[in-house]
Amino acid sequence: MDETRIQDRSGAGEPSIADLEETAPTRQAAISGGVRTPRPHDSGAMHVRGTARYTDDEPELPGTLHIYIAQSIHAHARIVSLDVAKVREAPGVACVLTADDIPGQNDYSPVFGDDPILAEDEVHCIGQPVFAVAATSRDLARRAAMLGIVEYEVLPHAILIDEAIRASDLANEDLLPAHTMQLGDWNAAIASAACSIDGRIEVGGQDHFYLEGQIATAAPLEDGDVFVRSSTQHPSEVQHNVAKMLGVPDHAVTVEVRRMGGGFGGKESQPALFACLAALVAVKTGRPAKCRLDRDDDMVMTGKRHEVRIDYRLGFDADGRIAGADFAHVVRCGASKDLSGAIADRAMFHADNAYDLKAARIHSRRVKTNTVSNTAFRGFGGPQGMVGIERALDRVAHLTGRDPLDVRKANFYAPPGQTPGTTPYHMAVTDCVISEIVDELEASSDYRARRKAVSEFNASSAILKKGLALTPVKFGISFTTSHLNQAGALVHVYKDGSVHLNHGGTEMGQGLFTKVAQVVAEEFQIDLERVKITATSTAKVPNTSATAASSGSDLNGMAAQAAARTIRRRLVDFASARYRVPKEAIAFKANRVVIGETEKRFSDLVGEAYLARVPLSSTGFYATPGVAYDRERASGTPFYYFAYGAACSEVLVDTLTGEHRLLRADILHDCGQSLNPAIDRGQIEGGFIQGMGWLTMEELWWDAKGHLKTHAPSTYKIPTANDRPDDLRIAIWDKGENLSETIYRSKAVGEPPFMLAISVFCALSDAVLAAGGGRRFPDLDAPATPERVLQAVESVKA
Repeated sequence: MDETRIQDRSGAGEPSIADLEETAPTRQAAISGGVRTPRPHDSGAMHVRGTARYTDDEPELPGTLHIYIAQSIHAHARIVSLDVAKVREAPGVACVLTADDIPGQNDYSPVFGDDPILAEDEVHCIGQPVFAVAATSRDLARRAAMLGIVEYEVLPHAILIDEAIRASDLANEDLLPAHTMQLGDWNAAIASAACSIDGRIEVGGQDHFYLEGQIATAAPLEDGDVFVRSSTQHPSEVQHNVAKMLGVPDHAVTVEVRRMGGGFGGKESQPALFACLAALVAVKTGRPAKCRLDRDDDMVMTGKRHEVRIDYRLGFDADGRIAGADFAHVVRCGASKDLSGAIADRAMFHADNAYDLKAARIHSRRVKTNTVSNTAFRGFGGPQGMVGIERALDRVAHLTGRDPLDVRKANFYAPPGQTPGTTPYHMAVTDCVISEIVDELEASSDYRARRKAVSEFNASSAILKKGLALTPVKFGISFTTSHLNQAGALVHVYKDGSVHLNHGGTEMGQGLFTKVAQVVAEEFQIDLERVKITATSTAKVPNTSATAASSGSDLNGMAAQAAARTIRRRLVDFASARYRVPKEAIAFKANRVVIGETEKRFSDLVGEAYLARVPLSSTGFYATPGVAYDRERASGTPFYYFAYGAACSEVLVDTLTGEHRLLRADILHDCGQSLNPAIDRGQIEGGFIQGMGWLTMEELWWDAKGHLKTHAPSTYKIPTANDRPDDLRIAIWDKGENLSETIYRSKAVGEPPFMLAISVFCALSDAVLAAGGGRRFPDLDAPATPERVLQAVESVKA
């Protein structure tokens, strides 16, 4: 690599924390670590040192039992008999659990009641729990489980989408009812358009591959209560499922989680299974219990991102402006309903992405397969929906002979101040800044010149082909199940002026705890170091929603702000009365409080308030306003606002092997007024790379009998540092400001960047198109593995 190239890449390198601090907005008060200040993750140093404690790092209590789960070996079968007598007699075994041992409800599902903790009469996928063994070591538990005798009657099964459709059609019933969204006369609009296309794309699933696998521990308490530590994004749901399994009130179960080693949605609904088993062992034996999966069992037993088949039909004019669109989704749900209804709905909500479809229909079928039940994954169906329209627009561009970026720009929703477009679910899009973001990225990435350079390269290179694509993201922020848009927080100010913070959000590496602590520091105008971040606990903040839907900072930040402001108002009232000054003359500055002509340290005022018996603890609550969706009418306002971004990706494809490299990616993303630019940049980069993995290399494969063959790092490839492009240019949009009243006008950043990686998939398609001289639009499904890319190359050359 030549020196100029190295220097160029270095010039586009990412700034350090210190660099970001120099460019942070000028602050009136010089506190350390308030909002909009780039601060490192609160556990970052501990992660590097290896001292950050996860569930498995907590010291084991004396007598702890270890649980192994015996799994179904058939995709669909009736259990004829189950004999665990020899299992009970095995060395070290303290307890063997079957469905008959569950005192309450045998169910850990999030909604529909169709996920048995332990199988009763039938099994519906390989990996479904049949019985569990608790022994003095995990190895002894596993060895004992091998002694169990299960007699099955094998039943017909469906593994692939086509098999599931045939089974559903035969039974005249899908796993979940179909759903349709409609806007205008879409059929007439397509029929009367000057041009039309139709096509199909298969979008694969994805394993969460969190670094910390599923794990739960449970300790018996007095009066039949139980204390559970769970690696979960949804402590309240784990609490509720454990309680209903034991047949006790929710207040008898406490669930705590300090941090997870990754979640990505995989720890939203499914951790309840492992917590239930640990709690049941603890209650039955009176001994602590731990249920920890190894990687292979974790990948076999837990749900994935939903696979989706998308058939599309578009009508458009010679410039590529869409007159009408029709999308038909078939969603592969797996063996149970889990969260599939809401996930499939969100794929529909995002079938338009950033494009104003004047007339459209989105139809969605949700079918059952005898594979592990698919579940939440970063983006929650939104990425699958977006891939469909981006793929369709690339075909429109090819047919009209226009640059794909020009076709995209011609169809964007109108910017603020202009007549807003309407989504297929009848929500006005009033905050769309995608045109401005794309224009800026087009210029900063030098898109037009690079497009010309890519064409020139391809004309002179017979084997290696380059591709370039710039794609947008518009992603709705809020839970589409309206009642989940709520959060609580608890703030204590101790008499020395230090602050204890607790809220219902969970930390899975995304920096939520740091951001919310910054909010509290900002409200009190104290240094961030004065705020103690504590483990999420159902005993402190009840009835919490999952940390999901990109809403962690929005919800919990507002709740914590409300709690802090209550205490601050009490301090103002106290200071006003004690020092006989108007409340307006009291101001919180950097670690001090100005009271008229008097100035005190924050800690001193707190100490005086304590002596005066002023309450220094408060709860806070927040409910997102204005979100409501009438699902029966497929109409409403399911999102509080939209997050926007764009990415430009350039790839190089070897047409002899199908292998590719991402050479460069330019990203411009809207975080509103970022709460923490350093953490947000990390989320943007991480989301983009994970999305790239989903669309290019992470392939799930089941054999005809339903065995997952990609169940370990040896067979399932995720992106590594080597897959990150040498030239990665990330910028937070400096004009960003949320038009909705969010916490300090910030925007969610957990999920939206994931879909920036669609630009990589589109760039690969562009390179394959070039391999055939641009004559034939390639058939390319996701993930675009080397095998699929090579097959597409051969097809365009034919």
